[in-house]
Amino acid sequence: MANVVDITGLPPERIVFSPSPLAELGAALHVLSEPGHHPGHHGWATATAASLKPDLADRLCEADFLWGTARSDLLLPSAPGATLAEELDALDRIDDEAFVAAAFEISCSASYDRPTRSPLVDRDERDRVRDMARARGPRQLAFVDRMLVDPDGLRVWLRRLLEDCHQVFFADTWQRVRVQLAADARHKGELLQRKGLAEALTATSAALSLEQGADGRTRVLVDKLAAGRTTAHGSGLTLIPTTFGWPHLLLVHAPGWPPVIQYPVAGPELAPPAALQLVQQRLEALAHPMRMRICRTLARGPHTTGELAEAYAITPPEVSRHIAVLKKAGLLHTRRRGRYVLHQLELATVARLGSDFLEGVLR
Repeated sequence: MANVVDITGLPPERIVFSPSPLAELGAALHVLSEPGHHPGHHGWATATAASLKPDLADRLCEADFLWGTARSDLLLPSAPGATLAEELDALDRIDDEAFVAAAFEISCSASYDRPTRSPLVDRDERDRVRDMARARGPRQLAFVDRMLVDPDGLRVWLRRLLEDCHQVFFADTWQRVRVQLAADARHKGELLQRKGLAEALTATSAALSLEQGADGRTRVLVDKLAAGRTTAHGSGLTLIPTTFGWPHLLLVHAPGWPPVIQYPVAGPELAPPAALQLVQQRLEALAHPMRMRICRTLARGPHTTGELAEAYAITPPEVSRHIAVLKKAGLLHTRRRGRYVLHQLELATVARLGSDFLEGVLR
């Protein structure tokens, strides 16, 4: 599978490599929320989490669906600024309906690349996002309800939260990584100018490639288990490096949003594989293509059977059968939250199957 970005006729100067403080903050918050995704950052995540005052930690928990299971498009600016304040000012200029619709992209939904109405104006969409938030817990539901009732107030609250993160821990982190990110972006930009886009993409990530189709169209292919399509004709294409990203390769391609790719500049080593017999048992459980797709979703965070059924257009009983196979192989863990049962991939177990699989489902 691949995500496709049509860049036919796009001039090279509209393809931009640039670091972004907001995108890097979003990546750092994701590491804090899901440290199991990022074994190379365990030390940073542990030390940072331990340093947070209870009030800030509680507020981060309320809003963590913005950077946990799926990264909100709000955190990947198509026109990166020089400072976090500059990028937050740009967010303030987005109208409420677009802002809220992007904020509520809180699961790995198969409908991401199809237009959806804002929950501020569409009752069905409002009910859907409330139900998804309810499955995440009472704090997340309260956050969603507050944004639906008072979007302006919650936008002020969210900006203050990001500013507090910057003051407490991210300013020092950004000071440490910004030179590396700027150097990487500059190097990729020079490759683009001297050797062309294909060479620049190859240097950026093995999951990126350029396709010259028989139909005469030019496309950037982003190799991921999910599939989607977008165009960069009128808006350009922005590629943002991150030191916190591996193994994720993120692509914004929602309708109405300029395409943005966030790519990791480095990746840590993974642990060696488990015993062959155990590997064989688990790979047999993963042989079914639908179970691979379910793993992609559960790798990003906990999901209910109903959410998985909606995301992949299959019945809840079918999902339950696939879940049972994965659980029998020890690849999932579950927990109950009220009337919801949440399933999540055992990342440490899957890591022992090999870096290719883990990177594939997390990408």
